[in-house]
Amino acid sequence: MAEKLVVLSDMWGAKKGLWITSYFGYLQQYYNIDFYDCQQLGDIDVPICTEENIHNAFLNGGIDRAVANLLKKETEPAHYLAFSTGGTIAYKAGLQGLPMKSLTAISATRIRFEEQRPNTQLNLIYGESDAFKPCEKWAQQLGIDLNIVPNFGHDMYSDEKIISEVCLNLLEQVTKNMVRSH
Repeated sequence: MAEKLVVLSDMWGAKKGLWITSYFGYLQQYYNIDFYDCQQLGDIDVPICTEENIHNAFLNGGIDRAVANLLKKETEPAHYLAFSTGGTIAYKAGLQGLPMKSLTAISATRIRFEEQRPNTQLNLIYGESDAFKPCEKWAQQLGIDLNIVPNFGHDMYSDEKIISEVCLNLLEQVTKNMVRSH
């Protein structure tokens, strides 16, 4: 039976997320995938969709609503793959008891303000020049290894090189489990 993978979009949701289909192309034959558009999960409805307006809507209750909705929707242990704001939502939900087998979060914003880590296998990936990445001191205090990729910024998750590397890592994880269970 295929493992379940829950995918959470970045703050743009499905609107600007054509890159996300590349992840599905690699992963859908090995995982049962559930996809959440973070704007829908957080009940984000802004009349003018600028980056600033969407960002503020998430900060002003959207992240908390998305976490609460995710906790209601997902009750079985699963693997999580999340991008930017989606990474923040998954991380916070993990802290509140979301059953997670693993969390791969790419360019997760705002987790640098958290003082705990979810009790799961973490793969936190950031571009070297991502202004939102946590500092090394934060990572050491929480016992987290950050995966810093040279020559990339915040939007690295939409780059084909990163997509293939992340997917390869997730596929290795699931195929190891398949071999163990046989």
